Amino acid sequence: MSSDVIRTVDISRERVRIDDLAPRIARPALWAGAAGLAASVLLGLAGAESFFRAYLVNYGFFLALTLGALFFVLIHHATRASWSVAVRRIAEHFTGTLPMLAALSLVFLVPMVLGAPAAIHALYPWTDAAHVAGDPFLRQKTAYLNVPFFVIRLMVYFSVWCGLAQWFYTMSLRQDQSGEGALTLQMQKIAPPALIAYALTVTFAAVDLLMSLAPHWYSTIFGVYFFSGCALAFYCTLAITMYLLQGAGRLTGAITVEHYHDVGKFAFGFVVFWAYIAYSQYMLMWYANLPEETAWYHVRQQPPWLWFSLLLLFGHFMASFLVLISRLPKRRPPVLVAGAAWVLAMCWFDVFWLVLPHAEQNGVHGPPVAAKLHALDVLQCLTTLLGVGGLYVWRVVSRMGRTALLPQRDPRLEDSLAFENY
Repeated sequence: MSSDVIRTVDISRERVRIDDLAPRIARPALWAGAAGLAASVLLGLAGAESFFRAYLVNYGFFLALTLGALFFVLIHHATRASWSVAVRRIAEHFTGTLPMLAALSLVFLVPMVLGAPAAIHALYPWTDAAHVAGDPFLRQKTAYLNVPFFVIRLMVYFSVWCGLAQWFYTMSLRQDQSGEGALTLQMQKIAPPALIAYALTVTFAAVDLLMSLAPHWYSTIFGVYFFSGCALAFYCTLAITMYLLQGAGRLTGAITVEHYHDVGKFAFGFVVFWAYIAYSQYMLMWYANLPEETAWYHVRQQPPWLWFSLLLLFGHFMASFLVLISRLPKRRPPVLVAGAAWVLAMCWFDVFWLVLPHAEQNGVHGPPVAAKLHALDVLQCLTTLLGVGGLYVWRVVSRMGRTALLPQRDPRLEDSLAFENY
């Protein structure tokens, strides 16, 4: 909220572009991404299943981060927020990675369509016709869990996400040129129905890409769990990006400690929200004690996965909660960014925890037996992180280099620049 003393910033003196920096960052990131993916493919010759699981970990993480950015843009317009105008363009740049992520989904979609090799069968058991034929439970789900419908759904999701991201970005850039206030009203009008489409597509995408890895298991709040990770990952990334841009001499006056404070508050809120959903999901399944529900957690309570479960409890929630609950760290950008980096790493481990643990034996006559974590799995996770992450940074920075980092003619920009917490 603004104070009585209005703070002003001369935008003409602000450095709002990174034209000269973009190539110096984007090119090395592109080369690093290409090298990481090449190394992953070579390692995949020693274990294709390990490659696909590691790839899905990092693909899912960066997709979640981008969907968090899209949520930021939509909720900004739906609530007519003014504080976030100064940092909204950063989120719009991140949403520009969605077409690239759609293309990267071909890494596992093409093998599915061409016949789903054994590695894909191990990743998504419902793609194996022979396995489904011998599993009465999966046969009941074939109307939904089949390759053609899976591909069609994924195409629909990305069409919605890319369409929304591009439309809001185009309107934002058009306002930079024309200064029309009507464009702000138009975006505010479209944002609420866009949020409904967003909620539906993100929920179903979480079910398809992640929950169907264990097709016997289901959770009615899994989509909300995934969404909480999306939003949290982006708020942490936003804090880090703001800090890096200011370190490079950009937006030094436009972004203030007040903006860091609000980003920190949202990050803290989503840490608590993530923990609430995670606890609710676990508690309800523990209480019901149904084998088709508890088997999923049973796998994650066997070594070595138990240690990652404890890491999420103590690292993702408790440590993050203690760091972000106070006002002081939120108003100290270096401290906030250090905390955000920690939470972002925990968000990555969350996706890792969702994808990698799986049952090696289904335990027909007893509890399932968890597959072991091998050195190749860890190495593949690191190389695919470099690969997908490098391409992601390349795309974000390249897009940032084309336009201003600030929506310079948004009618609420002055309020955002003068924004103060009290």
